[in-house]
Amino acid sequence: SNKVNGVAALHTEIVKKETFADFYQYFCDKGEKDKFVNMTNGVTPRRWIHCANRPLSDLFSKHLGSQKWLTNMELLKGMLKKKNDPAVQKEWMAAKRMAKQHLAAWVKEHMGLDLDVDALFDMQFKRIHEYKRQLLNCFYIIHRYLMIKQASPAERAKFQKRVCLIGGKAAPAYHRAKTIIKLVGNISEVVRNDPDVSPYLTVGFVPNYSVTAAQAIVPASDISEHISTAGTEASGTSNMKFVMNGGLIIGTMDGANIEIREAGGEETMFVFGCLETEVPAIKERAAQGHYPIDPRLQRVFDAVKSGRFSGGDDVAHEKFCGLIDTLCNITAAGTWDGDRYLLINDFPSYVEAQERVDQTYADKAKWASLSIQAASTMAQFSTDRTISEYAKVIWGCEPAPRPAPANRAA
Repeated sequence: SNKVNGVAALHTEIVKKETFADFYQYFCDKGEKDKFVNMTNGVTPRRWIHCANRPLSDLFSKHLGSQKWLTNMELLKGMLKKKNDPAVQKEWMAAKRMAKQHLAAWVKEHMGLDLDVDALFDMQFKRIHEYKRQLLNCFYIIHRYLMIKQASPAERAKFQKRVCLIGGKAAPAYHRAKTIIKLVGNISEVVRNDPDVSPYLTVGFVPNYSVTAAQAIVPASDISEHISTAGTEASGTSNMKFVMNGGLIIGTMDGANIEIREAGGEETMFVFGCLETEVPAIKERAAQGHYPIDPRLQRVFDAVKSGRFSGGDDVAHEKFCGLIDTLCNITAAGTWDGDRYLLINDFPSYVEAQERVDQTYADKAKWASLSIQAASTMAQFSTDRTISEYAKVIWGCEPAPRPAPANRAA
C-alpha cells in the first residue's frame, strides 16, 4: 500500500506503536518514516447543520453575513467574538430549544415518551459495544435515580432535570450488547413509573437508529456521551456531529475527543477517566488484588442484583447479574474475564464529571457561551478538510473545480 493511516491522532499513534509496531519500524529503518500518516475523520456541515438544524444554520449565516461557512468552516470562528453577547446567546438558546421541541415531538410520535424540553438533554448514540461503555452510562443513570429517590421532596426539587436518551445498533449475535439494550429499556420503565423520580429524570432507548433519526436527535443535545475506555476508540464521528450543533461533550481522552478539546478549549469538554498510558498500571494493580469498587457503584450493583430493574423477568435478571459478576472479578480487570473496559476504575471520576455538567448548566449564560465556542471551532472536523488531506497526502490528486454554469461549453 502507498500509505497506512489512522483516523485520529491517538489512533494513529496506537497503530504505529502497538497494532503494526513491527511494520512501522521496518519502514522507519528503510527511511520511509512518512509511510504511516494521520487522517482524522470528519463529517459534513451541509448534512449535519444545514439539513439537520436549519435554525442554527440560519443563525450562522445571519451573523456571518453569508452561507460561505458551509464550504469554509474556518469562517465560523467569526462567531467567537459574539459568544458572550446576551442577544446572540438568546438567539442561540432559542435555536437549541426549537431543536429540543422537534425531537420531543419525534420521540412522542415514535416512542410514546414525553420529554421535558426544559430539562438537560443527555445523549449517547453510537454502535452498542462494550468498549463504548453504554453500560457505564446505565450505571450512572441508576446512581442518579437512587440519589433522587432517597432525597426529600425539597431536595429533589434542587436536582437538575435530565432527559437521558441512548440509541444505536448491535451486531445480531452480540449477546452482551443486547443485554445492555434490555437494561436501558428496563431502567426507562422503572423511572417512568416512579412518581418520585419521573419529574426529574426521563430515560429512553431510541430504536432503529439511522441517519434520519440522527437528524432529529443530534441538534437537540445539550451534552453527549463519548465515554470509551482510553485507547479503544479509533475516532468517533458522532462526537463531531453533536459539537457542530452546539452540544458539549462528557468524555474520555480517547479518539477524536482529544482533538475536539484542543480545538474548542478544554473548558468545552467534561473530561474524566484514565489515560491510555495509565491502563497497563491499572491492570497490573488489579491483578494484585487492588481494584476498589466505589461505594456508590456498589449500591448500583446491589440494586440491579436485587431485581429492581429486572421487571420480574428471570432471564433478564440472570443476564444482568452475569454482567455485574464478571465486572466484579477484580483480579481480571482489563481482560475478558473481568472488567475488560475498566468501568469500575472510571466510575468515580465519571460521577464527578456529571456533577460538573449540572453545575455548569445551571449558569445559562456560561453554558450558552461554551456552546457557541465549541460549535464555532469545528472547522478541522469537516469532511472538506479530511478529503483534501486524503487527496494531497495519500491519493496524490489535485483539485478539479467544476466550471461555473456560465462558462460551460454549449
